Amino acid sequence: MNENTNYLGFGVGLRSQHFPEIMACESLPVDWFEIISENFIDNHGYGRHVLKELRSRCPIVMHGVSLNLGSSDPLNWEYLQKLKELAEFVQPSWISDHLCWTGVFGHNTHDLLPMPLTEESLNHVAERVSRVQEFLGRTILLENPSTYLEFRQNELSEWEFLSLLVKKTDCLLLLDVNNVFVSSFNHGYDPLVYLKNIPHSSIQQVHLAGPTRAGNCLVDTHDQPVPDQVWELYKVLLEKTGPVSTLLEWDANIPGFSEVVAELNKARLIFEGKPYQQLESVDINQVPSAFSSPVVR
Repeated sequence: MNENTNYLGFGVGLRSQHFPEIMACESLPVDWFEIISENFIDNHGYGRHVLKELRSRCPIVMHGVSLNLGSSDPLNWEYLQKLKELAEFVQPSWISDHLCWTGVFGHNTHDLLPMPLTEESLNHVAERVSRVQEFLGRTILLENPSTYLEFRQNELSEWEFLSLLVKKTDCLLLLDVNNVFVSSFNHGYDPLVYLKNIPHSSIQQVHLAGPTRAGNCLVDTHDQPVPDQVWELYKVLLEKTGPVSTLLEWDANIPGFSEVVAELNKARLIFEGKPYQQLESVDINQVPSAFSSPVVR
């Protein structure tokens, strides 16, 4: 079990729609916030004011979408310098990004694209992670993405790839439980095998979110409540990790702050060992159980 000395409790993503409600709170109903780094780089307006206020009241973590670790492009040192400057201002508990590539030939696709899971790819990403960590002067967290296709050349499972990457670089993991659910559904593997074989002591943060059913595929949309299947996987994960900093993501069709907090508090119930039946049932277009999901080709 993970004896996590960096346990922050339960948090939500900081979104501009909630600034008025959050700034009006005398006592914050969440333990911490996660920001999207790119939303605050070169942002010196009201958002920076909100961030300055919140960093004095609770922990903040930075979550990025532009490291482009899997690309064949050179690392973007201009972006990394701006990320480092933002970190000097925020003083985050940690910085995270994704196991993916986001662009090539200098073009940003603004999407988290899947990696070929091969030994060659592993060595390429490991070298880049090490250089990023050295530049930032800190260990980073890497998140497992949602994926919708797999490469025929794959030699490793995603959990094997991440486990080896942790060994090579001493990076830590942001395990997105919803992404495990989405990818396992789309590719037809057992999410419990994933949770069993990922290095539990390296998991420093967890993401929870709600996906959308699109035909025979699940899409990582973050636009609705967390489904029952993800709550069940989260419960299994906690049995393996012990307390782990948990964050609820909600990025489209965003409800009021109080409703987002209410959804986060379901995670508190599970953590406290309360009966799962106390949670409101969520059915995403009658999504089948993650434990018997079809293979999508």
